[in-house]
Formats: sequence, structure tokens, C-alpha cells
Amino acid sequence: MNPLELTGRAVTHLRSLDEPACTLHRDTARPFLNLRRAAAGAGFDLIPVSSFRDFDRQLAIWNAKFRGDRPIFDANSVKIDALRLSLPERVDAILLWSALPGASRHHWGTDVDVVDAATLVPGDTDPLSIEKFSAGGPFEPLAQWLQAHAAQFGFFWPYRGVLSGVRAEPWHLSFAPTAETARRALTVEVWREALAGSNLEGKAQVLPRLEQFHARYVAGIDWP
Repeated sequence: MNPLELTGRAVTHLRSLDEPACTLHRDTARPFLNLRRAAAGAGFDLIPVSSFRDFDRQLAIWNAKFRGDRPIFDANSVKIDALRLSLPERVDAILLWSALPGASRHHWGTDVDVVDAATLVPGDTDPLSIEKFSAGGPFEPLAQWLQAHAAQFGFFWPYRGVLSGVRAEPWHLSFAPTAETARRALTVEVWREALAGSNLEGKAQVLPRLEQFHARYVAGIDWP
């Protein structure tokens, strides 16, 4: 992938699917469909809640959280008031759950957030929570099945809360062969160039710490 693709500013590496509706890296689409087919055979309707996300969308999410227009949560998933935090504290709080634009793995089209549509509660606007993938949750059976079978199709969990700076996300799957190539190519310099001309909220707090953030949130993942 080139720098524009790596940072979500181009779509030339992607393929759009109709069923299920999502956009993935061209080398990730077929493995994901194979995983979905196998899941269906086990009784699950594996659907993506989020797949490719471009730079501007990630920027909008970040800026809304920084301004306090969108909720942010602490490490225990408790909602906190962004505006009561200092600006550096606000940056650190957002990074627990959300990537800075230009460094989201969703830019690559290799990563997808999934649920089981068969057990998705109608009207649920926030299906991606630890509780829903844990014991007794509606997606616990899917989580257990994925633990046993996802690796056979090349997928792993980059955020298990062990080595990763991001909190555990049991819904977040990554296609290892392509994602690892992208991760290695996304250098601090490539990322800095993407952010420099953006209207990022908190830019003055972010750019001086970019090497630190790269080590913790880009390089620092939970390996397969």
C-alpha cells in the first residue's frame, strides 16, 4: 500500500462487497467471505458492523470526542466528561478506544468489526461492547467459535488488551498477511505527513508525541 492508502486517503486498494455490504482490502475480501461461510455452517450470521473507514471519517470521530460532542470512556468502559480533562489527558483518554486519523487499521481494509446478526437485538445502536461478547452476552457463542476457527482463515485479534495500547476489542478481526505488511509500512513520517495538513482537534498535543503514540498504538499490538 502507498502512503495515501495506508492513511485512509485513497481507496485504490479496496473492494466493495454487496453481501454482506462492506468494503475491504482486495486481498482480505475473499478470506473474509470464506470465514463468513464457515460461520454460517456453524449457525452464525457473521456480519460486519465496520470495515474500511477513511481518514475523514476517523477525523470526524476524533474531533467529536475531543470537543465532547461524542462520548468517551475510561479503561473500565465508564463514561467520562472530556471537557473536565486537560488537553493531554483528553488525548490519552480517547486513544484508549479510538485511533488517531491516519493510524486506524480500518484505513487498510484489512480489519473488520463483526457481530452475529442472528443474536443482534433489534435497535441496538451499540453492539460492540465487552459485555456482549463475554459470558452470558448475545455474542459469546460467536466469540468462542471465532477463537477456535478464525486463525484458519488468517484472522487474529490485534487488540486483546495484553500488549496493545488499545483496550480489548473481541469484535475486531484483522487479516494478518495483509495487515502486517501495512503496519510495517505505516511509519511515523508517513503518519505525520497525513496529520500535518488536517484540522485535527488537539494537534498541538498530538504531533510532539507522535513517536510515542506510534510505538504504543501502531507497533504495539497483540500478535497472533
